[in-house]
Amino acid sequence: MKEETKLIKRALNDLQRVINELDAKQIIRLCDLIQNCLETGGKLLIAGNGGSASDAHHMAAELVGRFTRERDALSAVCICSDTSILTALANDYGPESMFSRQVEALGREQDILLAITTSGSSPNIMSAVRAAKKKSMKVAGLTGSGGRDFSKMCDAAVVVASSETPRIQEAHAVVIHMVCQIIEERMFA
Repeated sequence: MKEETKLIKRALNDLQRVINELDAKQIIRLCDLIQNCLETGGKLLIAGNGGSASDAHHMAAELVGRFTRERDALSAVCICSDTSILTALANDYGPESMFSRQVEALGREQDILLAITTSGSSPNIMSAVRAAKKKSMKVAGLTGSGGRDFSKMCDAAVVVASSETPRIQEAHAVVIHMVCQIIEERMFA
C-alpha cells in the first residue's frame, strides 16, 4: 500500500509540474488558429495514434457536440475513426498513409490538420503533416518534449515538457479542454 501511495503521489506531482509548465502563449496561438479556421468555413481534421487517437475522438466530439454551452456545431473530423478506411489504407499503401490519404481526400486549403503525437516522430503523423502542407493547409500540433522538431513544422503547437507518455497524454487532455472552452467562449459568448 505504501509503494502504491508513493507511486500515486509521484505521478500527481509530475503531472502538476507538467501542467504548470504549459505555455499559455502556445495554447492561445492554437486557439487563434483553430478559431480563424472555423469562423472562415474551414474544418479541423484531427489525427493521432493509440491514446492520441482517443484524444482526437474526444476533441472532435466536444467541438461537433458541445463543451459547456449550447451552441451551433463546429466542423471537426477525427480521421482515426473509420476502421474500413484505416485498414484499407494500411493494407494497400502501408500504415504511414493512414492519415495522409485522408488529408488528401478531405483537406482543403482553409482547413487545419491537428496532429497529436507524444513522440513527435510517428511516421503516419509526419506523412499527414506533409500532405497537409502540400495542400497549403495549416498544421497544429500537440506533442511532448521529444517533438520539438515536429513542433517547428507546425503553424501552432503545444509542447508538453515531459518525455513520459502518460504525463504527455494527460496534459494533452487538459489542453484540449482549454481549447474547446476558449473557442466556445470566443465564438458563442
